[in-house]
Amino acid sequence: MKFIYLALEKFMKRDIQPVASIQDSISFKEVFHTIDENISFFKHTFSDSADLMVKELHERNNRGIFVFLDTMVDKDKIQRDIVKPMLEAEGGQFERVLPSNFLKSDNLFKAQEALLNGSCIMFLDGAKEFYMVEVGLSKERTIMEPSNEQVIQGSHEGFIENLSTNLHLIRKSCRTVNLTMEYLTVGDQIQSKIAMVYMKDLANIEMINEFKRRVQYISMDYIPSTGALQELIEDSTWSPFPQILSTERVDRVVSHLNEGRVAVLMEGYPACLIIPVTFFAFFHSPDDYNSRWMIGTFIRSLRLVSIFLAVNLPAIYIAVIGFHFEVLPDDLVLPVVSSIKNIPFPPLIEALVMELTIELIREAGVRLPSRIGQTIGIVGGLVIGDAVVRAGLISNTMIVVVAITAIAAYSIPTTEMSDAVRFLRFPHMILASTFGFVGIVFGFMFTLAHLCRLESFGTAYFAPWAPFRLKDIKDTFIRLPLWKFNTRPLDSKPNILKKQSLARGWESNETKQE
Repeated sequence: MKFIYLALEKFMKRDIQPVASIQDSISFKEVFHTIDENISFFKHTFSDSADLMVKELHERNNRGIFVFLDTMVDKDKIQRDIVKPMLEAEGGQFERVLPSNFLKSDNLFKAQEALLNGSCIMFLDGAKEFYMVEVGLSKERTIMEPSNEQVIQGSHEGFIENLSTNLHLIRKSCRTVNLTMEYLTVGDQIQSKIAMVYMKDLANIEMINEFKRRVQYISMDYIPSTGALQELIEDSTWSPFPQILSTERVDRVVSHLNEGRVAVLMEGYPACLIIPVTFFAFFHSPDDYNSRWMIGTFIRSLRLVSIFLAVNLPAIYIAVIGFHFEVLPDDLVLPVVSSIKNIPFPPLIEALVMELTIELIREAGVRLPSRIGQTIGIVGGLVIGDAVVRAGLISNTMIVVVAITAIAAYSIPTTEMSDAVRFLRFPHMILASTFGFVGIVFGFMFTLAHLCRLESFGTAYFAPWAPFRLKDIKDTFIRLPLWKFNTRPLDSKPNILKKQSLARGWESNETKQE
């Protein structure tokens, strides 16, 4: 039996080697002997695309061919950095001016990739190699403050769609030799460039390796955005709560880097992903640290109270009207009864109609242009506040409840968490209409248990409350004075377990062999 096993193992190893050699040969293609054959290769590769440009340059019996994509290059750079120096070369020897400006290679597949990145390829008559130079067209928007993360005090710099500019902003704000940047690629058909930024003396190496492992096992033709990348690498996709923080503010990223976390940026997208994070990180704002600590604590506490109101206030109203009318004070009984006595719908239908109407108005205001969006808000407010009540479809009390709920949900500084909170109110409303206060308590306990069970790259999502750590509470729902921040939070040092990788199919080759 042992002999059969050894023979089978030897056969499998022998069978794997030719496959690897085939893959190596596919990823490398030598330059053809003639310039015309090389031009035919690029025309065939790009299917005679209209933006593929092939230009010739003749000078004293020397022939040079330029190949570039018209939609990716800056023609002024080609004229300044390529054509002009070559025409000014002494004796017509093009090679004399090339080493200082061009990179040399003999891999046509590398040339193909360089063309897609905005480089110009040049072939010289009689040369066995080609030359490449970066002449990409740069069209960037101005660095400005993100519209969805505005602050009263603090920096007003935000990321843009250019990866190099974003990394420059981070490096400029965090000038230390410990700042480390690594590049990764993701996507089988269209590769997207990813930059991973961290402090090498603070970040956890296990968590960094875990992130690389998850990115390595992504099998998709194209990653459309950082939101898609976030969904592919997070621990629990079935949870409504975001487990990765997305931000466009430079100061917020630098703050998390100094706590030992990792920032992930993608070429073409202004959002930056922060890993790992906890539940309370989504309620922090730069204004909390730029104001007095007592004011920051008060405002941060209001945000956490807004979660309870946004999730449970409509459910509490439904439970009181349907099951527990006796909990109302005597002075409120008559106003509430007079408000709902002529309403033809039960409280659940009334609340669902109002909440869905608010969501529709919000969605319309986001999608329409800014000027029209303001009109939609005014018209929606008039219709909800006056016409619906006069028609006897919705009670005045429900209008007040829905208004407070909407304001509480929109006070959360992070869009992803605000969306999760607005979504959770609907199952709580259904539980309240079925079981009253018992249903609300059951929903709250289930949500709390789910938060305690969640993890973000090995970090307990509800830390420092579960597990409890008294020293880290100084920067959760309260904000103590800055001189108290003499230790970094423990949640930035997660414990990566192997079973987390195995559960989502992120196991490495070594794990598979075991």
